Amino acid sequence: MTGPALISVLAVWAVGWFINARLAVSRMSDARIIRVLVPVIFGLTLLLIWELLVRMTGVSPIVLPPPSMIAERFANSLPILWVDFEQTIVKGAMTGYVIGMIGAFAVAVLADRSDFLTRGILPVGGFMAALPIVGIAPIFVKWLGSDWESKAAVVAVMVFFPILVNIVAGLRDTSAMQRDLMRTYGAGYWQTLFKLRLPAAMPFIFNGLKIATTLALIGAIVAEFFGSPTVGMGFRISTSVGRLALDMVWAEIVVAAIAGSTLYGAVAWIEGRVTFWHPSQRK
Repeated sequence: MTGPALISVLAVWAVGWFINARLAVSRMSDARIIRVLVPVIFGLTLLLIWELLVRMTGVSPIVLPPPSMIAERFANSLPILWVDFEQTIVKGAMTGYVIGMIGAFAVAVLADRSDFLTRGILPVGGFMAALPIVGIAPIFVKWLGSDWESKAAVVAVMVFFPILVNIVAGLRDTSAMQRDLMRTYGAGYWQTLFKLRLPAAMPFIFNGLKIATTLALIGAIVAEFFGSPTVGMGFRISTSVGRLALDMVWAEIVVAAIAGSTLYGAVAWIEGRVTFWHPSQRK
């Protein structure tokens, strides 16, 4: 790294550090503004350092394009990126996410009513969760074809067991005294489930749902490497790497990051409204 590049990077880092340090000790009336500004400034600082390093050290765009080039490609490729987003995120990831979530809820309730099934399903769940996606994705592509249906199946398998394990653990979280109290009120299994056990299990359930958001995106994108129509984020990434169009690869990564952050934030927002009573939600 040359002297001017090093000085520029250190100067940008120092300015960003100073601004965030001042914000951290400021007495602004609205703390939410600070919680937004600090990560935004930190992210902008990293992007500016990235831009300076690539420009001033002469790194080839084939190796690492600067953020400005990625932004330009992003703006010029919005129609392509939108079609890829619909194919991979909306059809593949979200469909598989919903199927896996519904299946996990159904199996968790069945397992909750059977000790034998509980003892059997959890070890199998741990085994299935450890299966590599590069192993199961080609199988589903062979079974269901190369369109989004096979990607949804991969995602459903990936998210099923993390959600299932968390639901089962959450349903066990209530104490025997609480369950006995419900029985003294004349509540049956289903009344106890919906009025006591499921509400108490919500922190566990949302923990599984948040973990599954990232798994869903990873599963849908990686599965497209093993067979896909001429559309989709995984398809676009693999073909762009072959053409050395790294700016397009990074544009797809930006779309995936935005989609993943949005989905995770939506689940976290719902969690805050549903589990407002839990100590983790208290400010």
